[in-house]
Amino acid sequence: MIKAFLIFIALPFLVKAQSDTGKHSPVRTLTYQQYQDYLKGEGVDDMGMVAVINHYPMPDKVLKLKKELDLSPIQIKKINDINAYMHKRRLQTGGSIIQNERTLDSLFRYHKIDDGTLIFYANRHGLYQGELKNAILQACVATEKELTPAQIKLFETLQKSN
Repeated sequence: MIKAFLIFIALPFLVKAQSDTGKHSPVRTLTYQQYQDYLKGEGVDDMGMVAVINHYPMPDKVLKLKKELDLSPIQIKKINDINAYMHKRRLQTGGSIIQNERTLDSLFRYHKIDDGTLIFYANRHGLYQGELKNAILQACVATEKELTPAQIKLFETLQKSN
């Protein structure tokens, strides 16, 4: 009875996870797109929203407009370094999230889950999400420090027009 109920509840989520792109994720609890985003260190720009709406831009977005913003060579180098470090942290954290999801899936699939293990891995999930958000927000803060107020204003104007 319980297994049938769980299948009834979980099946729509599993079907959605696999049908987003028609491709299958190697991790059953992540959609193919989520898996690819974590693997490539992409797709989490929304984690920087609090910074962006408060005039702390994402470094990759600034670099795309470097000519329009008239960034100096020093600014370009520093923002490239910020962006590279953020991407590195995204990759590291994304890998950790993938591994944590695999572990949770395995623990549940093989009925090896207990309260302590569940608490540990569920909390790790939150920790990794926090690390990811922190890396992105730190990059936004560092990028803002490299720009003049006029460049930030121009950047935001250019963003609105796109």
